Amino acid sequence: MKTQRDVREVEKPCSGGQDLLLYPAKRKQLSRSELNAEKVPPSPLPAPKQIPPLKGCLAAMPGDFKEKVAELLAKYSSGLWASALPKAFEDMYKVKLPEDALKNLASLSDVCTVDYISGNPQKAILYAKLPLPTDKVPKDAGQAHGNCDIKSMVEQEYLQIEENVAKSADTFVEHVAVPPLIIPTEASPSVLVVELSNTNEVVIRYVGKDYSAAQELMEDEMKEYYSKNAKVTPVQTVQVGQLLAVNAEEDAWLRAQIISTEENKIKVCYVDYGFSENVEKSKAYKLNPKFCSLSFQATKCKLAGLEVLSDDPDLVKVVESLTCGKIFAVEILEKADVPLVVLYDTSGEDDININATCLKAICDKSLEVHLQVDAMYTNVRVTNICSDGTLYCQVPCKGLNKLSDLLHKIEDYFHCKHMTSEYFVSLPFCGKICLFHCKGKWLRVEITNVHSSRALDVQFLDSGTVTSVKVSELREIPPRFLQEMIAIPPQAIKCCLADLPQSIGMWTPDAVLWLRDSVLNCSDCSIKVTKVDETRGIAHIYLFTPKNFPDPHRSINRQITNADLWKHQKDVFLSAVSSGAGSPNSKIANTPILGNTGENLRKSLTDVLKKSVVDHTSSFSVEELPPPLHLSKPGEHMDVYVPVACHPGYFVIQPWQEIHKLEVLMEEMILYYSVSEERHIAVEKDQVYAAKVENKWHRVLLKGILTNGLVSVYELDYGKHELVNIRKVQPLVDMFRKLPFQAVTAQLAGVKCSQWSEEASMVFRNHVEKKPLVALVQTVIENANPWDRKVVVYLVDTSLPDTDIWIHDFMSEYLVELSKVN
Repeated sequence: MKTQRDVREVEKPCSGGQDLLLYPAKRKQLSRSELNAEKVPPSPLPAPKQIPPLKGCLAAMPGDFKEKVAELLAKYSSGLWASALPKAFEDMYKVKLPEDALKNLASLSDVCTVDYISGNPQKAILYAKLPLPTDKVPKDAGQAHGNCDIKSMVEQEYLQIEENVAKSADTFVEHVAVPPLIIPTEASPSVLVVELSNTNEVVIRYVGKDYSAAQELMEDEMKEYYSKNAKVTPVQTVQVGQLLAVNAEEDAWLRAQIISTEENKIKVCYVDYGFSENVEKSKAYKLNPKFCSLSFQATKCKLAGLEVLSDDPDLVKVVESLTCGKIFAVEILEKADVPLVVLYDTSGEDDININATCLKAICDKSLEVHLQVDAMYTNVRVTNICSDGTLYCQVPCKGLNKLSDLLHKIEDYFHCKHMTSEYFVSLPFCGKICLFHCKGKWLRVEITNVHSSRALDVQFLDSGTVTSVKVSELREIPPRFLQEMIAIPPQAIKCCLADLPQSIGMWTPDAVLWLRDSVLNCSDCSIKVTKVDETRGIAHIYLFTPKNFPDPHRSINRQITNADLWKHQKDVFLSAVSSGAGSPNSKIANTPILGNTGENLRKSLTDVLKKSVVDHTSSFSVEELPPPLHLSKPGEHMDVYVPVACHPGYFVIQPWQEIHKLEVLMEEMILYYSVSEERHIAVEKDQVYAAKVENKWHRVLLKGILTNGLVSVYELDYGKHELVNIRKVQPLVDMFRKLPFQAVTAQLAGVKCSQWSEEASMVFRNHVEKKPLVALVQTVIENANPWDRKVVVYLVDTSLPDTDIWIHDFMSEYLVELSKVN
């Protein structure tokens, strides 16, 4: 890649990635009208004074060598740096370039155009020459290669054209390659949305130090240059594609490119803002080359998930009203000339997915359910009940009927057509709508959180259920059904029971279980709406089972209030999870089912719940710990990863070879614990549990119990100490006790220091934390508790190609230098 950097500009698209994007050096082409009809050079050449004088005859170089150079340059339509010619020549022809070739580039002028960038003769770009017109091609090609006079004549013709170009400097901007815009490497860069004609071509500008801030600084310099330089005058002649400096409104000076021309007006596109405007020719000036070093800031992106409706006028109008002129955080899914992105509004308490919001805004309003206050609805199906008592219901309507028909068509389509890889979800992202097969039916889901390349969270659009699934279990909606499927709004209506006594307070597990056992997936319930809270998107209802409708005194609201369900009890599961819930094939607790429901389902729900509590409680044993992690013996090497480093006296290592197994375990824990709601357990210090830390489940050792509802835990696989809510601590079931705990505390061998300063600790962290290294084991200190084992190791950084860095040597040298300073 070191040689390639001489040939092209290199962009590393994201931190931690291995892919590189290579951009050829850009070069501005002249229009045919600007050149003599009988002489067609490929680009304006540098001023004659920049070309070193010729030394000797042009035929000094062998003819076959020049032919090879010409053939090579033909492959580089955007030019090749002279310094990169030897490497490219050797790669192509397996022979070395003559040593004197770069010392006398002018000798190659008969086979290529030499574009000098600076006074240094080797700082030049070589371009393949366009063929001369047929009346200018010598009849004898061999004679043309050996005839110095003809070659000198050709060169003089080019030099004459150069002089003509210099005399008409107002016609062209000097040839200066504007560097391509490089996509920021940060995870969520900020962008300003400028305008759009469709959702596949949204004009944006990146916001940040090297982007918008650099542009503002450049425009201040342009204003200083053009407003105070009396020698600068408006352009006299213009051409389409020419770069200009335009004196815009409020005395701002902006870079622009000509789109079209009239007599006294020109239409320009402001290359840093993305919009076009007609301006007077008197306000347009030749762009000084020093203002071409910054990339054009206006670029385009494509909004993910909206491609099928990209030109829909209603969608474009919604996107325009929500985004134009506003700054958003952007998740870049695919880095390309027009990157695929998701926009997020982060200005409020919750991040809002703009792509998903726009998609929902254009749903067919005629298919929505509009509940009316005091109205009664029958044949209502309760599809989901959350731990806070919130219900999701399906009310018979036109949209539900159409959805059912469409899902049946998709089922038939997949049954008749062989399922190919094109229907697997290859690029999951938040807000994407796809299909999930459950209980023999295809159902609509929306991706709500991507944990990893294998596991993610989804919400069933038409039941309200939230769960974690594997990416491999999702399917794309077939294109022929996609637009129709997107048009149907979610059919799950969020509700809560009305008029419950305030003394009830927080819902207890018993109350949630009783409600689920009474009405969940019952398809013939009835509701009476008492209030619709539009701001929260929730309806307050009275809920009735078929036997008790419509007597309000026998409603579910009254029954649950009278029942003795509100005393908090420990160790009760809140979800109806089957005994196989821990297996990868087990799905969700409250799976929405279109069709067979009733007493049998409710009875099996209760039986499964009881069996689940018994099975999982009996399987939990604090004595059962994973086998100890295998460590290399003293004097042996092992590949390690350092997730945490405090100082040389305390850091954490993980065996590099086991990291994939750990990632799989983490994904399985997400899938397992997401299917069950919180189980209130009595926790004890120095016991092993599962705990949810920042949306991921970890195997932890409970270190302490605080009075504010928090507990202190130690992550047994990553070596970090965290504070979590006690309700996020769950039993660690047997299936997650097989893999040895991966974190081992370590101490650096070969260096002695009683107390490490913060500065020294930071130097150490910068060299080892979150890096793969090689460890040479000096000592292994065993302990009955796997989390108390310790190793003393030498660490070696082997990432450099020519040398290995022994961290203890580096730290020892640092301490010596630090003592001299002190």
